[in-house]
Amino acid sequence: MENKSLYLFIIVLIVVLEFVWTQYLAYRNRKRMSPQIPDQLEGIYDKEDYKKQQEYQKTNSRFGLYVSSFSFVVLLMVLLLGGFGWLDSVLRDFTNNEIALTLSFFGIIYIANAIISLPFEYYSTFIIEERFGFNKSTKKTFWLDQLKGLLLVAVLGGVILSVIVWLYEELGDMAWLYAWGVVTCFSLFMTLFYSNIIVPLFNKQTPLEEGELRDAIENFATKAGFEINNIYVMDASKRSTKANAYFTGFGAKKRIVLFDTLIKDLETEEIVAVLAHEIGHYKKKHTLQGIFISICYTGIILFLLSLFLGSKDIALALGTEDPSFHIGMIAFSILFTPISMIIGIFSSIHSRKNEYQADAYAASFGLGDALMSGLKKLSVKSLSNLNPDPLFVFFYYSHPTLLQRMSALKKK
Repeated sequence: MENKSLYLFIIVLIVVLEFVWTQYLAYRNRKRMSPQIPDQLEGIYDKEDYKKQQEYQKTNSRFGLYVSSFSFVVLLMVLLLGGFGWLDSVLRDFTNNEIALTLSFFGIIYIANAIISLPFEYYSTFIIEERFGFNKSTKKTFWLDQLKGLLLVAVLGGVILSVIVWLYEELGDMAWLYAWGVVTCFSLFMTLFYSNIIVPLFNKQTPLEEGELRDAIENFATKAGFEINNIYVMDASKRSTKANAYFTGFGAKKRIVLFDTLIKDLETEEIVAVLAHEIGHYKKKHTLQGIFISICYTGIILFLLSLFLGSKDIALALGTEDPSFHIGMIAFSILFTPISMIIGIFSSIHSRKNEYQADAYAASFGLGDALMSGLKKLSVKSLSNLNPDPLFVFFYYSHPTLLQRMSALKKK
């Protein structure tokens, strides 16, 4: 078998095996669902809410199967028919500049993918989420979000991609090292300023007003030795009834952001408990761990990517005779999939461990019961699957299940 045929065979095999495996896990998760409420969920879900939750999860799972199957077939056809190579050859009729080629290549793929995905996103938002009472987004907001997202990817993605391609073109074997530095600086910048720059494009953030909740949060922060002045409320209810909160930045740029839906759904002590969990991540250095791991992972990715960019056989496998950054990147993104899945397992295990530690931190301040109460309300309100398949959890869940977290908290 020629090298190009071997590479194409391996690439297609990986795509097929990944699809089969992910759908097998989803199938296991669906099979676990039942209209009968399990004993361990008595007192969390009532029968009617549980029935609604099971229907919501099944609907999303089936819909996910249709979307994944469609995407799988499209990708398989593109690979087998040499679609990536064909697009590369068409673009080379207009330019041989590597940066222009890469930007136009990925730009066309991104737009094509957006066009294919839009009907599914629209259906998910205005049919499924609407049916189960979650959607609050208007059609105007939906389309503005799509446009803003496209422009954001074009500007930020275009700039970063241009710089990386230029580095690989000009600096040869050591380019990955400089590209690593550029991506790291960009990631750190976004960590610090994401909530200041990106979020306002989509949502309003207003300082939490004076009152019982702000006093309770500030009192806890003082008790925990955690200086925080930036507490904001985000108008998440303009899109969904689902609630959340997040902590972003570090140092002087620390910021707590509460969804307005969270304030509506939880009591003051429950909100403080949820924030204590988030502060626990910071106190336990999980935020810094995540940044460090991400930086190391990015360096490995960019180094391995550099090994693929000049491969003639890989270019031929994807339907073109000209090795290039964009063709190498497509091939690498697929060939790296098995390794990425293995890394993802360890990442999920590490993340779940951190979640237990953050829960324990909140419990150490006497907030264990309030945290459990808040998590129950959030899970039921969002119709979360509280009894998922263990193998599905092992591969995909970055957080322990609610029952696992409750069991751990009860031991504190």
